[in-house]
Amino acid sequence: MNAPPLRLTLVTLGVADVKRAARFYAALGMKRGMKKAEGVAFFEAGGAVLAVCGRNNLAKDAGVADTAPGFSGVALAFNVEDEPSVEKVLQAAAAAGGKIVKPASRAFWGGYTGYFADTDGHLWEVAHNPGFPFDERGLVRLPA
Repeated sequence: MNAPPLRLTLVTLGVADVKRAARFYAALGMKRGMKKAEGVAFFEAGGAVLAVCGRNNLAKDAGVADTAPGFSGVALAFNVEDEPSVEKVLQAAAAAGGKIVKPASRAFWGGYTGYFADTDGHLWEVAHNPGFPFDERGLVRLPA
């Protein structure tokens, strides 16, 4: 029996304060859904869902210890249509309480990119990649 193909549908971030994290992502313009859910906030994320949940609750659900935050080896990313949009998103993240960890600059692969950390230190790359076109729905399509 073959397993179904892997499809990224939901990303859950463990956070110290769900309400603070929800305010941060709402300030970045993300549309919140299922507002009556307790202990978690869900946001539309371009074909997937971003959830923020209490760190200790997320660790308990996974059956692992809630270890100290730090670099986890993971960065979330989203592409934008042009270079000025990279700057705008970074500025919006800083205004919402995030921290710019790498200002926007030209990337070795030909794009324009910068990084911010959300209010819990989760890294986000904001990139304009001319090699990753958007389709009619605004989703990134990988070239063949």
